[in-house]
Amino acid sequence: MSLVSQYRAHTEERALLGIPPLPLTADQARSLIGLLQQQPVEEKEYLLELFCEHVSPGVDDAAFEKAAFLDAVIKGESICEVITPVEAVRILGTMLGGYNVKPLIDALSHKDTEVCTTAAAMLRNVLLVYDSFDAVAGLSATNAYAKEVLQSWADAEWFTSRPVLPEKMTLTVFKVPGETNTDDLSPASEAFTRSDIPLHALCMLGSKMDDPIGTIAALKEKGHPLAYVGDVVGTGSSRKSGINSVQWHLGEDIPAVPNKRTGSVIIGSIVAPIFFNTAEDSGALPIQADVSAMETGDVIDVYPYEGKIEKDGEIISRFDLTPNTLTDEVRAGGRIPLIIGRTLTKKARTFLGMGEDSLFINPLQPADSGKGYTLAQKMIGKACGLPGVRPGMYVEPETLTVGSQDTTGAMTRDEVKELAALSFSADLVMQSFCHTAAYPKPSDVKLHRTLPYFIMSRGGVSLRPGDGVIHTWLNRMVLPDTLGTGGDSHTRFPIGVSFPGGSGLVAFAAVTGTMPLNVPESVLVRFSGTLQEGITLRDLVNAIPYVAIRQGLLTVEKKGKKNIFAGRILEIEGLPQLKVEQAFELSDASAERSAAACTVRLDKEPVIEYLSSNMKLLEQMIEEGYGNPETLRRRISRMQEWLDNPVLLQPDSDAEYAAVIEIDLNTITEPVLACPNDPDDVMTLSEILLDENRPKKIDEVFVGSCMTNIGHFRALGEVLRNKGVASARLWIVPPTKMDMKKLVEEGYYSVFGAAGARMEIPGCSLCMGNQARVADNAVVFSTSTRNFDNRMGKGAKVYLGSAELAAVAALLGHLPNRDEYMEVVRKQLSGAREEEIYRYLNFHELGKEDLQLLVD
Repeated sequence: MSLVSQYRAHTEERALLGIPPLPLTADQARSLIGLLQQQPVEEKEYLLELFCEHVSPGVDDAAFEKAAFLDAVIKGESICEVITPVEAVRILGTMLGGYNVKPLIDALSHKDTEVCTTAAAMLRNVLLVYDSFDAVAGLSATNAYAKEVLQSWADAEWFTSRPVLPEKMTLTVFKVPGETNTDDLSPASEAFTRSDIPLHALCMLGSKMDDPIGTIAALKEKGHPLAYVGDVVGTGSSRKSGINSVQWHLGEDIPAVPNKRTGSVIIGSIVAPIFFNTAEDSGALPIQADVSAMETGDVIDVYPYEGKIEKDGEIISRFDLTPNTLTDEVRAGGRIPLIIGRTLTKKARTFLGMGEDSLFINPLQPADSGKGYTLAQKMIGKACGLPGVRPGMYVEPETLTVGSQDTTGAMTRDEVKELAALSFSADLVMQSFCHTAAYPKPSDVKLHRTLPYFIMSRGGVSLRPGDGVIHTWLNRMVLPDTLGTGGDSHTRFPIGVSFPGGSGLVAFAAVTGTMPLNVPESVLVRFSGTLQEGITLRDLVNAIPYVAIRQGLLTVEKKGKKNIFAGRILEIEGLPQLKVEQAFELSDASAERSAAACTVRLDKEPVIEYLSSNMKLLEQMIEEGYGNPETLRRRISRMQEWLDNPVLLQPDSDAEYAAVIEIDLNTITEPVLACPNDPDDVMTLSEILLDENRPKKIDEVFVGSCMTNIGHFRALGEVLRNKGVASARLWIVPPTKMDMKKLVEEGYYSVFGAAGARMEIPGCSLCMGNQARVADNAVVFSTSTRNFDNRMGKGAKVYLGSAELAAVAALLGHLPNRDEYMEVVRKQLSGAREEEIYRYLNFHELGKEDLQLLVD
């Protein structure tokens, strides 16, 4: 079948779904180029449309073929009767950057002045030139067209030529009441389609409401653009795919960028911070404003500069447009293009000897209060070369550690291609395959084969399917008191600080080694007293919202919701001797608080132990062929530098916080659980048993996720030992292959098998719910991170709590009372055996042969 007939058939198949065809592959691009070189060219209009609009830009493999052919046309090395050299230059100018840049620069010296003029005109709007700036600068000494390009960059014509955000926007409301989490916008069960934006967008809100796509189509008939409106918008994970879905239905096409859209307006009484930032990065306009007077179908007038929303001529809501640079971000097509463009303009002005520009809105920086800095403020400051930062400051800190996981990795790869990057500047970039390893679909298998090379060829490190959960691995690569990010909301370092982001931000941080950050305020949670018998770190995780609710700082109700943690940094202290693995339980769960980031204040001894262990792991990874070896060696060296002078940053005694929450450990005397289906809806075990509206029978139990470590599985095994088959269906999924192998060696897998457990390869499993699922309408006790509706299974009601309580619930088939639970803890998990049960993997204490067996 010819390319034309094949692609037309594919187009018709996709049209039945109401979506456009996929972009051309490199092989298809080569076939298309062959057709364009025929004399005469048949169906030239169709072929040109494919060539111009259906090839992804940047450094996509198909873009390489496209750019090489156009370069040959310009140089007269290839003949195409339907593309002249001038037209070839024009098409090159639509390809964003990467493979098109050198041909455009070469065209500035073409013998045909029209080619030169067109090349200069196109280069003015190409921002992704990177080191090729030097080539243009050098050429400008003798080439007037190159000098013209430099002047245009210096004058920011790439920006000023774009339309400004209008004073007034008339929009039709598409409202999703209550909370919209990103599982609603981008269901985990359809994660394998995320990089195919139009296809994935078809499932948006499918489990949330009836016929959302049809509703959107009907609302568009009013003739106005739509605004996505909700009480709480964008909590949860996978923010970039959620934004992609919203923009596909509500946004506008991007010329010469197939199957991706930009723009749209998002209004929420609360917009989750990472979702807000991802909207900024993607060219959307996110607004936090009271939406109680807005309903689906309403026509509203939004006045961005005045900060008001009107309906029928009456003001129904007011807002502050923040950050103050937001109008520039929208005009530039997003926060990331704005940063890249401003950097290019600054570089050109410096080369030309021009002063500072006055073309852009400068971020408002807060006045210095003269007070001390929090721990997070010092960490961010260190990454900026400053002693500290203040809430509200805009900074671009050095981003040393970047993580990417597999259900967002394909999107991150696309974003890296669009950024036209062939190498990473971040000190360490790591890719995992923890969400798709257990039950890979064909698209997952293809990703497992192709993504590692893409990451490692740019200097990154790639794990393998079956290695385990990204966070457990990435944490072992983190440096103390440094900053990072990751394409998963649970990228929350137990040492240092991480600000997770969507795949666009992750790609930007990986490529540039920096990230944009509006410094949030901090909320301090201070523990005091003594940890009581039977109380686990997971109970302390749930104690944070439990106490906040009782202090009026957090509400469960979504309408008019209060959440002191939302968009702020959660800083935790009072547990300085925690092992780093334990500290991650606390920092990890800050995602469920909708916090922007988290720090945990530890003494240096646990950190010394952790880094000493991790260095050995990374050394073994080099021997086992994990790429990139230079990157791993560099990280080992930096760990050793810290160990040679082990000093940790400390908060100042007069640091300022948005709130301080004191939690007395002496008052927490029984397990605390998150109830179905909201991680904020927390109650003690006794309160749940007294509440007739809470289910008590447990159908299924899941022990796994990034919230677990090897100690939890030993505790589970000790509770299950010699007790026969568990009453509830039991799922067991260790976080890493090293944990799994050690548990097998210690005999715990035979205990799990005797209990009738279903054991899976290390990874995310039910936590994400994109592959294995619990039975419909099951009542579940889980150690996973979050329990949104339909995440683990259709209609499932999910409790979140400790592995210890999960073990007892699995045996009994129902929630135990406090006395039943405590009896098990005293008999099987306390006393002399406790230290052995909760013993962590210290790789530096293992012999070489044992280490090889765990890591290979």
